[in-house]
Amino acid sequence: MGEKRNLWSGVLFGIGLAAFIDETIFHQLLRWHHFYDKSTTDIGLISDGFFHAFSWFATIGGLFLFADLKRRNRLSLIRWWGGVLLGAGSFQLYDGIIQHKLMGLHQIRYVENVIPYDLVWNLSAVVMIATGLFLLKRASKKGEPSHA
Repeated sequence: MGEKRNLWSGVLFGIGLAAFIDETIFHQLLRWHHFYDKSTTDIGLISDGFFHAFSWFATIGGLFLFADLKRRNRLSLIRWWGGVLLGAGSFQLYDGIIQHKLMGLHQIRYVENVIPYDLVWNLSAVVMIATGLFLLKRASKKGEPSHA
C-alpha cells in the first residue's frame, strides 16, 4: 500500500508542479498563451485562473499524501521522486499533444515555426517520464521497502 501512496503522492505533486511552472512562466511572465486562446483575452485570463487553481489542488493533494507517508514512516523518496517526474512529464506530454495539437486550445507560442518549441516541450516531457520510470524500476529492483 505504501508503494502506491508514494507513487500517487509524487504523481499529484508532479502534475501540480508542472502545471504551476507552465502557468507562471508561459502564461504570466512570458505571456506566450492562455489556457484557452480561442476567445477574448478576458476569457483567456479566466481560463488561466481555473488552470492555476487546478495546479494548486494537485500540488496540495500530493503534499497531504506526502505528509501522511512521512508521519506513518512509509515515505520512499526514490519512489516519490519517480512519481514526481512521471507526473510532471505526463502532464507536459498531455499538454503538448492533446491540448496543443489535438484540441487546439492553445500553442506553446504563436510564431511562424512552432515546431522547435513543440519538440523541446514534448522531448523534455519524454525525458522526465523516462527518468521517473527508471527511478521507479530502480526502487523495485533494489527491493526497497515501502518505507525508508
